[in-house]
Amino acid sequence: MNRVLQAARLHFVHPLVSLAMPWVIVGLSFTINLAVWHLTPAGEQDGGFTGGILALYITLLIGYLQAVTQLLPFGMGMGLSRRAFYAGTALVAVVEALIYGVGISALTSVEDATGGWGAQMSFWAPGPLDVDNPALQVLVSGAPVLAFAFAGIACGVVSKRWGPSGVWILSIASTVVLGGLGILLTWADAWPAIGRWFADQSVTTLALGLPVAFAAVIAAASFAVLRRVVP
Repeated sequence: MNRVLQAARLHFVHPLVSLAMPWVIVGLSFTINLAVWHLTPAGEQDGGFTGGILALYITLLIGYLQAVTQLLPFGMGMGLSRRAFYAGTALVAVVEALIYGVGISALTSVEDATGGWGAQMSFWAPGPLDVDNPALQVLVSGAPVLAFAFAGIACGVVSKRWGPSGVWILSIASTVVLGGLGILLTWADAWPAIGRWFADQSVTTLALGLPVAFAAVIAAASFAVLRRVVP
């Protein structure tokens, strides 16, 4: 357990970067969106929402990618095993998901109380992601953080295992698979059925269950690859 905690502490060598940077980026996104909502007809929408919160999730993904590529060799040089490093990194991801969930839930409460910051803007919990329950909001807002964090870890592991070419191949393969799936579903005229399936699911299933399941699958796959990574 001590080794796992040592690995976790590696992620806070530069706390201002690892902890503050995602909030700085999403804060800029929030400021820009709020200005647009106040100064343009966008603010005249009733219940309009923005996807600006993605700035936070993408920044976290990039941060975890860099953490794996930069800290794994250092950690292994200090005598940490791959398993300990991965467990420590996963621990940080889970804790951060809860912390970010709490922060986003609090901001969502303020957003709701102020009528979307006086502009009817839904930023921190866009659309159906606003569940009107602070405790559940923590989980709903934290689950995407967990999914993006493990996606970043997976990309970092791929980069360490196969280098930049591996990341490019992964990106191209993902595009081909998703594009091919889209073509297949269009050919089979399956989009209406998929739309009905999503419409029948609860917000908890879509915003909590699916991201957590995605994170679990990505975590298992990336750990399997990590076992063959060399410093």
